[in-house]
Amino acid sequence: MNLYKYASPATFYPLAGKMIPWFAIPAALLFATGLFVGFFIAPPDFQQGEAYRIIFIHVPAAWMGMLLYVLMAIYAGIGWAFNARLSSMMASSLAVTGSCSSRACKTAVRAC
Repeated sequence: MNLYKYASPATFYPLAGKMIPWFAIPAALLFATGLFVGFFIAPPDFQQGEAYRIIFIHVPAAWMGMLLYVLMAIYAGIGWAFNARLSSMMASSLAVTGSCSSRACKTAVRAC
C-alpha cells in the first residue's frame, strides 16, 4: 500500500470525504457525553460552587488551541521544506480551527 499517493489533494479529498461520517458521529457523541458529565454529573467545588464548572470548557479549549497551533507549524514546515501542497493547505485550515478554539477558550473565561 503506497501512502504517498494520498499526498496529492486530488487523491486525498475522495478518501477524506468517505471518512467524514466515520469520525463525525463518534466525535459528536463524545462531545455530548463530555458536556453532560461536566455540567450535570461532576460535583460543584466546595469554595467556588457552580462557577468551577467553566474549567470543563476552558481547559480542553485551551489545550486544543495549543495543539492545533503546533500542528499548524509542523504542517507549514513540511509544506515549506518538501513543497507539499497538501501540507500547506492543512496548515491554512488549521489556522482557522485553532483560532476558533482559542476564541472559545477566551469566551469561556469571560463568562465567569
